[in-house]
Amino acid sequence: MSAIAYHRPSSVAEAAQLAQGEPDARLLAGGQSLLPSMKLGLLAPTAFIDLGALGELRGIRADRKSITLGAMTTHAAVAESRELTELLPALAGLAAGIGDPQVRNRGTLGGSLANSDPAADYPAAVLALNATLRTDRRAIAADDFFKGLFETALSPGELITAVEFPLPRSAAYVKFQQPASRFALVGVFVAQTLTGVRVAVTGAGPCVFRVKALEEALTRRFAAQSCDGITISSDGLNEDIHASAAYRAHLIPVLARRALA
Repeated sequence: MSAIAYHRPSSVAEAAQLAQGEPDARLLAGGQSLLPSMKLGLLAPTAFIDLGALGELRGIRADRKSITLGAMTTHAAVAESRELTELLPALAGLAAGIGDPQVRNRGTLGGSLANSDPAADYPAAVLALNATLRTDRRAIAADDFFKGLFETALSPGELITAVEFPLPRSAAYVKFQQPASRFALVGVFVAQTLTGVRVAVTGAGPCVFRVKALEEALTRRFAAQSCDGITISSDGLNEDIHASAAYRAHLIPVLARRALA
């Protein structure tokens, strides 16, 4: 096994410089996706850039219009935040349902989003709430961030620093989980935002996506009954030992209805 270098930068600027200077290095946030990938032989980084010392990337800040979460904020911190429980309970509840206590205390918001696992929970919240992802270089709208299977708009060496969530009029997240991992076989986040209704689905496709048919129906009438009779195509949806593409397609309007209820 080849040696792996280890860096622990003291600032975002230093972390960005290290990431740009070492293309095969990997940013280490919570390590809940990176380390299992290494064990499976899917990744072989030349170096770790540990973001754990960057206190500037942690924390939750709220105002009257939005809540901003630092990228290194853990799932547990999101789940236990009094501000989020009061102002955006759907996001706090989502975080409380991620993995187990060990995962929630180690995993981070930014790490999850940068990895863009097709069954991760946070992408559904980011897309449904029309969040803005801030990096060391720019701001990226949620609709422009998720590109495909484990693929995002991030450039090589680009770091997520924070995510800003506009406060919705109402929001809810419901997932049908794989019992062992608690990843979403399908998860649906419904949000009534200031700019309209948004419905985001995780677990069903290569990456998170919006469902226009549900958004249009709920714009006409924001009620659980509006999800009835809507059929989702299974074309391009995930199929594995846990669920077929057709079953995942069936679950989308069912879980949307539960979220509305």
